[in-house]
Amino acid sequence: MTNASMDFLPGTCCSEPGGERLATLIVVVGVFLLVLAVTKWMKRRGLMNKVKSYAVVAILLIAVAAVVAMKIVKTQGRNAVAASSAVTNPVETQAAEQKAALPRLVDLGADKCIPCKMMAPILEALKKEYAGVIEVEFIDVWQNQDAGQEYGVRVIPTQIFFSSEGKELFRHEGFFSKEDILMKWKELGYGINVPTNGESNE
Repeated sequence: MTNASMDFLPGTCCSEPGGERLATLIVVVGVFLLVLAVTKWMKRRGLMNKVKSYAVVAILLIAVAAVVAMKIVKTQGRNAVAASSAVTNPVETQAAEQKAALPRLVDLGADKCIPCKMMAPILEALKKEYAGVIEVEFIDVWQNQDAGQEYGVRVIPTQIFFSSEGKELFRHEGFFSKEDILMKWKELGYGINVPTNGESNE
């Protein structure tokens, strides 16, 4: 059973705000009816006079108020916990912003496409050598056809260059060598160190 299916298990509806109000109302009505029943029973038995009867009713009503107050405190405590858990970790936020701020190269292809297979080691090398400088992503459009439509891919492989703001800067169709990719980044205004004579970036 998946976590998603757990959300629809019977009995979880009372965790919703409407369910809690209904449960509280049922408790209040139940205690009130119990007060009336006990009071009438004691009167019939002659166990208390009128003044004592009112005192018992008052005590039981105080008990009802205490139950309601506990319910409210419990609900507010859960809401506070939920609100605190919803606060994003500043470190995670900063890391996500840094990642989003990187220029991005998206290669759309397929595992069984010959030129796409030729692109695979190039993409892997770019990921390692330019980590923290550019973000490199491969999408298999045969497995994820929606992505092909989203990016408007006509042929594979297609490489799309995005700015750090997410704006498309350039796209290329077909095999694209590592050197050509790096030169294109340089042409686009990103100060990427282009290795010469087969040297590594490291």
